[in-house]
Amino acid sequence: MEIEVAPLTELPEGRGVRVETAGHRIALFRIGDDVYALGDRCSHAEASLAEGEVFDREVECPRHGAEFDLRTGRPLSLPATRPVPVYAAEVRDGVVYLTIDEEGDRS
Repeated sequence: MEIEVAPLTELPEGRGVRVETAGHRIALFRIGDDVYALGDRCSHAEASLAEGEVFDREVECPRHGAEFDLRTGRPLSLPATRPVPVYAAEVRDGVVYLTIDEEGDRS
């Protein structure tokens, strides 16, 4: 299912924004004209990744400092050892759309 989320211009550069849509809690990150979408719960301690600091294409969990790759959701440092869900994000005509798998993980 494809969902219209927001105009690209409403997403802050280099910071996370949490959205809830279709039963999913998702952290959106804008870097330039690219948008990345991850499940908004750290796989280690349930903290909101949207509140974390962004460095290049990585986000650091605000609770214990685990880092995740924005492209793959894979943990890049301890204490996290499991990836977080990744959602396909696309920008068309200045609007951000997410593709949500209705049967997939509900973060």
